[in-house]
Amino acid sequence: MDTLSAAELPLRERKKLRTRQALVNTALRRFTDEGFEATTLDDLCAEVEVSKRTFFRYFTSKEDVALAPTSDLWTAFLVELDARRPASGETLLELLQDTLLATLARMPGQEWAERAAVSARLAAVTPSMNAHGLQFCDRTTRAAMAILREHYGFAEHDLRVRLVLDLLVAAFHGALEQWTARPGPLSRDALAECVRTAFAAVPGSVTLTLP
Repeated sequence: MDTLSAAELPLRERKKLRTRQALVNTALRRFTDEGFEATTLDDLCAEVEVSKRTFFRYFTSKEDVALAPTSDLWTAFLVELDARRPASGETLLELLQDTLLATLARMPGQEWAERAAVSARLAAVTPSMNAHGLQFCDRTTRAAMAILREHYGFAEHDLRVRLVLDLLVAAFHGALEQWTARPGPLSRDALAECVRTAFAAVPGSVTLTLP
């Protein structure tokens, strides 16, 4: 982790982090090699040598562990959004873009990028993962709306805020698709480049005229 290295954490927290990461790595590998449906929780727990009870301390389901890389990104995004203050004259969309890019820069480098790519590719062909991701996305959007209302005084049902957040999510998903479609090794910096490209396309997309 970039904001606080694992070595700086207390021993108990380091052990918990290692267990969680082992579950994520094992799940992504086995889901890819053997199939999402064919791999059971018993299989995962047996390989990592933890009980199901321990598994459920970290994750709610197979879908949850498989989507951990992007879930971790958006959880960190909310923390960054809560702490961030806009530059003078900055639009809400610019604030959200800058927050997402700052969060992405803090994810743990190449290891996270590889896990995120595997997770995204699995989600693209696994309906239950996609459904779980949509639910998580909705919760994250609502949490972001609450933060923005608290800091900037937006009305509870201000549709503009929801639409801007929807643009953020759409831009990220578009960037993720472009990124995972690239040949060869994928990096965090390459994903950030795709995110910038996606955001740059937003103004033209909302004014796109038909031929």
